[in-house]
Amino acid sequence: LHSSKMSEVENTFRKFAVYGDTSASGNEMTGKNFSKLCKECGVMDGKAVTSTDIDIVFNKVKTKGARTITFAEFQEAMKEICSKRFKGKSPEEALQAVYGLIEGKEPGNVGATKATKAGGVERLTDTSKYTGSHKERFDDSGKGKGLAGRRDMADNSGYVAGYKGAGTYDKKH
Repeated sequence: LHSSKMSEVENTFRKFAVYGDTSASGNEMTGKNFSKLCKECGVMDGKAVTSTDIDIVFNKVKTKGARTITFAEFQEAMKEICSKRFKGKSPEEALQAVYGLIEGKEPGNVGATKATKAGGVERLTDTSKYTGSHKERFDDSGKGKGLAGRRDMADNSGYVAGYKGAGTYDKKH
């Protein structure tokens, strides 16, 4: 294979090798990431090549006792898979076709969780619909007033709450 195509494939290999693992160097790929690469690049089609096939090939090419494969072993795996994926093509053409699927791809965040905008949350956090004492805690823009918005704050003047003659003691005596 010519080098530019090979470097594209190797770039993709490295991107998937480090995916989801902060300590990965990018030189070796785990079985999970190998499976992810095959799935997202369209090498695994669910008919000719299934996830079981991918796992079998992965375990076949990796060194005994290892949990990862190198790029050279990855190339071996692709040679194994390509004949299954593209039946009727010569091994060389099939390999080219598989590399064509892989080159320039990046791992996508397929199952990434998105923040939900459920109807209930929207309604509960809309301060314009608040009533009673809760309404007093926010200004017109919906920003909280903090302590000033709480009505029943402690009065530390020393007088009993509701006493009308507060502050008149010094005048009488």
